[in-house]
Amino acid sequence: MGSLQPISFLGDYIDGRFIVPDRADGEFKDISPSDLKDEIMVLEYRYDHVHLATKAAKRAFLPWARLPQEKRFEYLRRLKEVYLTHQDQMAEVIARETGKPLWEAMTEAKAMVNKIDITLDFSMKLVQDERVENALPGIDGFIRHRPRGVMAVLGPFNFPGHLPNGHIIPALATGNTIVFKPSELTPAIGQLMAQMFEKAEFPKGVFNLVQGIAETGKRLVADEDVDGILFTGSYETGLKIKSTTLDHHWKLLALEMGGKNATIVWKDADLNKAIYESTIGAFWSAGQRCSGTSRIILHKDIAQKFIDKFYDTAKKLSIGHWKTQSFMGPLINADAVEKYLRFQEIAQREGTERLMRGKALDVDGYSGYYVTPSICMVNEFRPESVYQKSEIFGPNVAIYQTDDFDEAMKINDSTGFGLVCSIFSKDKALYEEARLRARVGIVNWNRTTNGASSRLPFGGLGKSGNDRPTAHYAVQYCTTPLASLEDPHPFDAAKSQMPGLAYEPLK
Repeated sequence: MGSLQPISFLGDYIDGRFIVPDRADGEFKDISPSDLKDEIMVLEYRYDHVHLATKAAKRAFLPWARLPQEKRFEYLRRLKEVYLTHQDQMAEVIARETGKPLWEAMTEAKAMVNKIDITLDFSMKLVQDERVENALPGIDGFIRHRPRGVMAVLGPFNFPGHLPNGHIIPALATGNTIVFKPSELTPAIGQLMAQMFEKAEFPKGVFNLVQGIAETGKRLVADEDVDGILFTGSYETGLKIKSTTLDHHWKLLALEMGGKNATIVWKDADLNKAIYESTIGAFWSAGQRCSGTSRIILHKDIAQKFIDKFYDTAKKLSIGHWKTQSFMGPLINADAVEKYLRFQEIAQREGTERLMRGKALDVDGYSGYYVTPSICMVNEFRPESVYQKSEIFGPNVAIYQTDDFDEAMKINDSTGFGLVCSIFSKDKALYEEARLRARVGIVNWNRTTNGASSRLPFGGLGKSGNDRPTAHYAVQYCTTPLASLEDPHPFDAAKSQMPGLAYEPLK
C-alpha cells in the first residue's frame, strides 16, 4: 500500500500529452472523505481546454475508425495489461477518493480489467456485420454498425473508475474517440486512467481527459464537436444534460441516472437469504449506489421476524477507514451527510416511525463523513410523500408492510424511478408476474438489487434512464446501424426497364 502522499496534478490529457493550464479559470481540491487531513490533489481547470480536447478527438476519429477492428482490439488488450499491472494502485486511489473499503475498491479495479475481455469477446457480437440475402429480389443487403464519432463521458463519484470505463471501452472498441470528464469529487482516478492510456500508447487524440467543475461538464456537453454523451449520475444532472442539448437533437444521449429501488419479501421467502441480501442491498457502499435497496416491502405474515433480524444485523455493521476491513466507509462529502440527516427529519415529519436513527459518527483517529445506518417504518403508503419518493443516496431504507401483491407492485412503481426491483419468494409465478408488471429495467429473483453483470444489459426506466441500457448493450448505443444494398451484377437493360422508361444503354 502506498504512503498516502499527495498526488501531483499533471493537467488535462489532450492529444496524447498532459497540459497544465498556463492561465487557470479556477482550482479545486480533492480531499479524502475518509480523512479530511488527507489532501489528495490540488487541481486547476481551464474552460477552453474542453474545446481543445474535442477538436483533438475529432481529428483522431476517422483514423481510429478506419483501423481494422482487430487492430483497435490490440490497443485495448494492451490497456488491459496496463490495468492489471496497476490494479493495486487503481484500487488504492479509488478507496482513498471515495472512502469505500479497500476490499470493495479492489472489486471495482478488477471489474475495469474484466470489462475489456467481456466487451471484445462477448458484447461485440451484438454489432457484428449481417448479410441479408435477397433483401430485394436478386440483391443482397448488409447491416453494419458505424461508430458515432466523439463521445463525451461524464463520470460519477461512487464508481469513478468502473462506470466511466464501462462507457469508454465499448466506445473505443467500436471506433469512437473519447473526451472523459471525471467527477470533481474523484479526479485522481481519472488522471490515473489517462496515464494508463498513455502507457498503452494509444494514438494521439483517441482518449482525452479534462478536469473541472460542473461548468466544465456543461461546456463539454454543449460542444459542437461532440456526437454522443455517455453519463452516469443523478436524475437532476441528467435532466440538465437533456435541457442543454435540446438544440443538438443529433447527439446521442445515454443517461444512466438514479434509483429508488424496492425489494419485495413475500411470506414464503427464504428469510435468512432475504435478510442477508437486503442488508447488502441497503448498506453496501454506504448506500451510495444507484442500484441500492431504498425500500423493502414485507408480507405482513413475516414482517416482524424480518425486521427484528434486519435491525440486529444493521446495528452490527462495521464502519471505518478504507484501510480497515470495515463493511461501510463514509459518505462522499458534507453535503451528502446533511442530505442524509435532513431526510430522516423529513421522514419523521411525514409520519414514518424511526426504527433506527442514522447519525454522524466519529471514527477513531479519523475526521471524515461517516454516518450510521438508518431504518424507517412507513405505516402509510403515500405516493406524494417527499421522503417516500426521493433518492437519498445514503444508508437509509424504508420498510413497508402489505399482504396484497397488487399493492406491493403499486408501491414499487410509485416513485418515478425505475431501475431495479427484487423479489424474494419460492413462487416463480410471482417473480414472473413482477417481471411483467414492474416498471423497471432489471428484475431480480431471490437476489439483492445491488450488483450487476457486465454480460447483461443495465439500465432503467423513467427517472432512472432514457432507454439506453449500458453494460453488455453499450456497444449498441456507441454505434448507429447502417443499411446497404449491394448489387455486383452488370447492367441488364432487359431486366431493368420500368414502365414508361425507355432507356437505351450506352454504346
